[in-house]
Amino acid sequence: MNAQNTIFDRILRGEIPCKKVFEDEHTLAFYDIAPQAPVHVLIIPKTRIVNVASAEAGHTDQLGRVLQTAAHVGRLLGVADSGYRLVFNNGPDGGQSVDYLHCHLLAGRPLAWPPG
Repeated sequence: MNAQNTIFDRILRGEIPCKKVFEDEHTLAFYDIAPQAPVHVLIIPKTRIVNVASAEAGHTDQLGRVLQTAAHVGRLLGVADSGYRLVFNNGPDGGQSVDYLHCHLLAGRPLAWPPG
């Protein structure tokens, strides 16, 4: 698959629908189609970054905006007080299945540690 044609690129271009939770000029948050918790939202930057390992100094603002959006989504969905988990998978061994940086916000039940 072309690096600019991931499912998240296609969602951002409006080619694939998503159930949006929040969107601004920098980020998009939407429900995961295969939820792993009662609340499972993906947060992506609108500026393409493959993953945390490939992020450069110029991506600092975008990375921060993803985290700010995650906090905002937690408040919007009423899980900020009870808590939530943020997950960034990085590379194949880290479980990354889409070559586009994304943050999973998981909530709505107690989450064990370690996961799995």
